[in-house]
Amino acid sequence: MSLFRCPICNAPLTVEDRTYRCQTGHCYDMAKEGYTHLLPVQHKHSQNPGDDKAMVRSRRAFLTKDYYAPLRRTLEELARHHTPAKGAVLDSGCGEGYYTAAISRALQDSGIPHRLAAVDISKEAVRLTAKALHGCGESAVASVYHLPVADESIDFLLNCFSPLAIDEFRRVVKPGGHFAYVVPAAEHLWQMKEVLYDHPYPNEVKRTPYEGFRYVDVLEVRDTITLESQEDIFALFQMTPYSWKTPEEGVHRLRKLTTLTTEIAFHIHLFEKE
Repeated sequence: MSLFRCPICNAPLTVEDRTYRCQTGHCYDMAKEGYTHLLPVQHKHSQNPGDDKAMVRSRRAFLTKDYYAPLRRTLEELARHHTPAKGAVLDSGCGEGYYTAAISRALQDSGIPHRLAAVDISKEAVRLTAKALHGCGESAVASVYHLPVADESIDFLLNCFSPLAIDEFRRVVKPGGHFAYVVPAAEHLWQMKEVLYDHPYPNEVKRTPYEGFRYVDVLEVRDTITLESQEDIFALFQMTPYSWKTPEEGVHRLRKLTTLTTEIAFHIHLFEKE
């Protein structure tokens, strides 16, 4: 039985001959990479929603070099600690699957039997996630605001730099289950921002409680990285929101760099379902 549910009737899905089917007759084919499409047309706000191919590929090029390894290792440890045997893990807004695949490997290496699913609204991102998982989990094009999973079915939910669909998280996380919400800390990429902007400002940092959840902890992950090529510098830039709103002068200054040392800083807000 799949962790996914039919996005039309919410019935359980089974997989037969590379096709997801529900008992009422809806079916969803699996692409050659292993993902499926569970995004009804009424939940699409554009023809190709989500991150485009250039942004997804930039993120993959940057992350696969393990510049964000400190964050990856922390998320691996959280998943190991909060996923019970035969538990269910969901990556909501999985992107290209860097953290999804890392968590899958960490749970396997720790001998924790589990089921894992990942969703993102970007077809290009989910395609790469499916390839990264190598069949060790499910992936689907879907909206995080309409998660195609059953009520109270998830033990550990990851939300890393993705939309916070708190009502859906409250619905799908089991009582006693956890979700980890990753956001940039105040000084994240500060030295890159000093290149891009004449007057950079720190990221907003706040602690927000959510009904139905209790705060367990706010973990800080911090390091300094050195990017030693223009290719890596610009890949980092393109995978951030700064690529949408930086003046041309700032982009020109960044393109002239061949090396960049910058701070990386993240906050992981860990919640438990009450």
